[in-house]
Amino acid sequence: MSSSSPSSSRKPLLICAGVALASVAFGVVSWQATAPEDTPAKPSSASAPKADAGTGELLRLARRESGDKLAVGRADAPVVLIEYSDFKCGYCGKFARDTEPELMKKYVEDGTLRIEWRNFPIFGADSEAAAKAAWAAGQQDRFAAFHAAAYAEGSKEKGFGEARLVELARQAGVPDLERFKKDMAGEAAAEALRKDQEEGYRIGVSSTPSFLVGGRPIAGAQPLDAFESAIAEAKARAEAPGAAKR
Repeated sequence: MSSSSPSSSRKPLLICAGVALASVAFGVVSWQATAPEDTPAKPSSASAPKADAGTGELLRLARRESGDKLAVGRADAPVVLIEYSDFKCGYCGKFARDTEPELMKKYVEDGTLRIEWRNFPIFGADSEAAAKAAWAAGQQDRFAAFHAAAYAEGSKEKGFGEARLVELARQAGVPDLERFKKDMAGEAAAEALRKDQEEGYRIGVSSTPSFLVGGRPIAGAQPLDAFESAIAEAKARAEAPGAAKR
């Protein structure tokens, strides 16, 4: 990781998550999950968010900014799904290809769901470069298209060097590639990445992909019905009489 990332002593166990092992014990949710590929070389121990934090700190992490370039859906949607992901994570790609489009079609389009992406690169320089490139594409309103191109089947195997990132931006329809390259290398991209990473580390994210659905943790590329159930529960909580509005 670059020197701009939090120190290694603060980092949780960083593992690309295919199947969640999230569990509740004595009021603590573990984000940890395992998968057979892309394991970083130097893991460390992690803290974890409390299971009852959905109506507290975790729920308040939804930014709901109308101009957020890394979000889709109504800012006032009853449910916000926050996704912490890495472009080199194979299971993040699986979620992006197989599950996310269904959530967009079923819940984002009808105003139920808002999706906010957080860049959470954990596999070194290529991961960080791809995250900054995605942010840069977003400055020209092409984040979602870049996200789709970068997570396309076989894309991560081609690497995320500068020339490849520019090609992905071209595929995504980014109109000004010179601006894209400048934005990608700029301090604003680095600062946006730090903000997302520090948020994840602070709440104990320890794998990618990891999610908050209405403030409730889901670890790993779970099947569609797991997200549908979580969205239904979060919507019911949000619309219950006396529910706190966020």
